Amino acid sequence: MAQGLEVALTDFQSSWNNVRHHTDEISVDSLLVRRGQAFNITLYFRNRGFQPGLDNIIFVAETGPLPELAKGTRAVFSLASCGGPSPWIASLETNGATSMEVSLRAPPMAAVGRYVLKIHISSCQGSVTAYQLGEFILLFNPWCPGDAVFLDSEPQRLEYVVNDYGFIYQGNKNWIRPCPWNYGQFEENIIDICLELLDKSLHFQIDPGTDCALRGSPVYISRVVCAMINSNDDNGVLNGNWSENYTDGVNPAEWTGSVAILKQWHATGCQPVRYGQCWVFAAVMCTVMRCLGIPTRVITNFDSGHDTDGNLIIDEYYDNTGRILENKKKDTVWNYHVWNECWMARKDLSPGYGGWQVLDATPQETSNGLYCCGPASVRAIKEGEVDLNYDTCFAFSMVNADCMSWLVHDGKEEKLYHDTTTVGNFISTKSIQSDERDDITESYKYGEGSPQERQVFLKALQKLKTRRPQDTHRVDSRPTRFMSPNQDSPHSLDTSPLQPSDVVQVSLKFKLLDPPNMGQDINFVLLALNMSPQFKDLKVNLSAQSLLHDGSPLSPFWQDIVFLTLCPKEAKTYPCKIPYSQYSQFLSTDKLIRISALGEEKSSPEKILVNKIITLTYPGITINVLGAAFVNQPLSIQVIFSNPLSEPVEDCVLTLEGSGLFKKQQRILIGVLKPHHKATITLKTVPFKSGQRQIQANLKSNKFKDIKGYRNVYVDFGL
Repeated sequence: MAQGLEVALTDFQSSWNNVRHHTDEISVDSLLVRRGQAFNITLYFRNRGFQPGLDNIIFVAETGPLPELAKGTRAVFSLASCGGPSPWIASLETNGATSMEVSLRAPPMAAVGRYVLKIHISSCQGSVTAYQLGEFILLFNPWCPGDAVFLDSEPQRLEYVVNDYGFIYQGNKNWIRPCPWNYGQFEENIIDICLELLDKSLHFQIDPGTDCALRGSPVYISRVVCAMINSNDDNGVLNGNWSENYTDGVNPAEWTGSVAILKQWHATGCQPVRYGQCWVFAAVMCTVMRCLGIPTRVITNFDSGHDTDGNLIIDEYYDNTGRILENKKKDTVWNYHVWNECWMARKDLSPGYGGWQVLDATPQETSNGLYCCGPASVRAIKEGEVDLNYDTCFAFSMVNADCMSWLVHDGKEEKLYHDTTTVGNFISTKSIQSDERDDITESYKYGEGSPQERQVFLKALQKLKTRRPQDTHRVDSRPTRFMSPNQDSPHSLDTSPLQPSDVVQVSLKFKLLDPPNMGQDINFVLLALNMSPQFKDLKVNLSAQSLLHDGSPLSPFWQDIVFLTLCPKEAKTYPCKIPYSQYSQFLSTDKLIRISALGEEKSSPEKILVNKIITLTYPGITINVLGAAFVNQPLSIQVIFSNPLSEPVEDCVLTLEGSGLFKKQQRILIGVLKPHHKATITLKTVPFKSGQRQIQANLKSNKFKDIKGYRNVYVDFGL
């Protein structure tokens, strides 16, 4: 009589499987596979080989603390059971004297997460033995046509899933700078931290069985991750802070990668990391989503609307000196705002609204009771379908709201202008397999001023009126009668054309005379142009104030009043200077200065408001790689940086990181840098991964927090 079949050893063939499943960057020791794609394991038996007529083998795959067949978190499937009751498949590849190789495949809609694989062996004699073969992790599969995150482009898959570094665009719409970032989604322990993040969500805490069952949906997973990146509702990854007081944490501008943030969150028992702002939230979410296998990219929107009351109007308030006031409703236009796009099918929506979806982890407004936003279909945003799930109306307002400006004087509000073009400019993301910037504005909106753009806006407005008529009472779709604020490049000479009209007879405009380098005086002129055939007597209030990048104003630190008499068709200039000694102590981390002019004629009640946002610039960090880079061989790196100020700076700290190049973030204490002093530091590292890599660097001090630099490095396998 034949003995029962006994399993002695299981080989998950992790190294071979992980290469085929594009997970070998995560690990070659643990099995990480993608759904909808076969993987092979080898079973070694103690006493004899598998006999098909004698032995019956049943596999069991379970995920979550409460696996259930009905919920799909427990799968029971037999060898060669293709077409059986379970969508999981097992087939015999080879059968040896004391071993067998089996091909397994999870269905392309299976819940992602950590699985336990078990086996039940029964023989015709009636004996049944059960074994736990081990654990594996199942991820989304953008390479599989049956998966909801399938992306039919290998270059895009390599960029949006595999690439572990990138750029986050900051600055302002006419001076866009790339901030290097280390996503590090394949670094050690990051996959475990990402799965831990799912288990710490409120959804899992309330109903773990249902939560795990829903993890097959990228729509569901994206909302869970989005809510967990911020800590407003739970022990999420990051605390947001826009106060400019970061003494009990890290200034958001100092971060250069997600790995340190995620590892700190894990190491402290999932206590929120201090602190993050929009680009940090988006970058960490990009890391988690790419790690789980959902194609993801980071998006920057310049002049981004934050519409708190859902009427597609951003209300801004000014006093009679031209300075912007704190908004009672918290409506603001952010200088830039950063979110994510994730690629997925949207089977919950009508056909045509799949593809890129907006997800915004920055805690601004709640969605179904939690601080998350999306997924909102980018196509739905462009077409004004603001009634579609999820949070499409809010996302629409970020790129296409109108701006209404009000003058607050003697307790009254006087409308200055209604501008339809300010919000949503130069929507940017990193190019595919390139360090260049892609402008994707046209995927969000039709061209500003085009008939289609206004038609879409009115369509969205009508949908909101139908749903919530009380929220749209202040909408005024008439064209502006006054000149709109002018936010120009700090490096340009402000050469955009003036826009005279039948009503606007006098125009004002700012022009910078020099690049606004940190540590130097800001020299500019106010240009006044009389376009009418009459004399004009003009009083202009000038002011300057620092801004946070979310549009929040700080107190004014410079003001002036000028009286101008303009002859018919005459243009005049008024020179202005803001000394470094005056603005330095009032700067925010964002280094944004808003200069404003509010003009009024003696003979007319109409007001003219113009403003310009200046981003002060630092010299960057230069990184030189000394020699060729090879895996497991020492590599010398030279870092050159300088103090741009005419005063000493203290507490200087240089940090460097780079996935595959440094095992952990390098932190070098510099101390004091003398005025305009240039320093050079050389350090060594041993690359441990091949391929295209990037070094990210940041220099902070008591005067500045985010002098950045980066260098791409190609690491060869070597001998």
